[in-house]
Amino acid sequence: MKCLITGGAGFIGGYVTEYLLNEGHEVTILDNLSTGRASNLDHLKDHPKLTIRVGSITDPVLLSEVMAGQDEVYHLAAAVGVKLVAEDPVRTIETNIYPTELLLRLAVQGGQKFFLASTSEAYGKNEKDRWVEDDDLHFGPTSKPRWAYGCSKAIDEFLALAYHQKFGLPVVIGRFFNVVGPRQVGNYGMVIPRFVEAALQGTAPTVYDDGEQVRCFAHVSEVVKCVVGLMRQDNLEHRLFNIGSDAPISIRELAERVIALVDPSLKIQYVPYKDYYGHDFEDVRRRVPDTTRLYETLGFKPEMTLDEILKDTIESKKKELGR
Repeated sequence: MKCLITGGAGFIGGYVTEYLLNEGHEVTILDNLSTGRASNLDHLKDHPKLTIRVGSITDPVLLSEVMAGQDEVYHLAAAVGVKLVAEDPVRTIETNIYPTELLLRLAVQGGQKFFLASTSEAYGKNEKDRWVEDDDLHFGPTSKPRWAYGCSKAIDEFLALAYHQKFGLPVVIGRFFNVVGPRQVGNYGMVIPRFVEAALQGTAPTVYDDGEQVRCFAHVSEVVKCVVGLMRQDNLEHRLFNIGSDAPISIRELAERVIALVDPSLKIQYVPYKDYYGHDFEDVRRRVPDTTRLYETLGFKPEMTLDEILKDTIESKKKELGR
């Protein structure tokens, strides 16, 4: 089978690439390396079944070229990270919407099965304890730039489902919830690599606001297994799935866990949101998925414990930092 991965040099994309190559498939990657890193593919770059194309998903000619002859498309390329989204909402909207529409149109023409990477941000600030795929989406005002990301990915979902309904395009949509693991960087607001890197360098982890925000963290290897597992299903009852861990923890507790594993002498440093994201930033207090649909469809879901995930990430960061 021939597979195209947009954003294939990104954190998740690199693991999807490795997984598909290990299954024996031919893989083509398209990435402009703006947030992805070539080093994510260093161990794979000489693989005989891997083709790497450096370029932008906003280039329609290039998209047409890389889509030709593919059997599956994993559309992972997007503007990522809360900080990037808050600082450049125009880039977020342009990167997330227009290329998705073009890829879907090309997939209809080429008959490719299509995976769309979406996000828990699509739920907005829904106040339920656990979010179910069919819950309402509650976005904040357009004057708050951070909602541009979730809104743009929701439009991507509407597009994918519309192409399925109108043209019969086989689509799978995965809403990711805080995917973490080795090779992830903290440059764009990702909290675990940021905490681990700081602790390993003897610096107090920085927690924004009061640290009582609640999140769930899933290991990237388990998430990728879910993604490919869903793509291998021929008669899916549903097209949209929460993909992530359903074990909640506060950001303060997460920082305390990292400190305990790396350097118990460190103390958390609390910083107001406005000092990092600006005065117009708005956050979500609780983000926990209901993963019933995922488990009933696949028979498995992400289950690695947070300590297992942290220990794996810490060991990887030690090697990366030369320690």
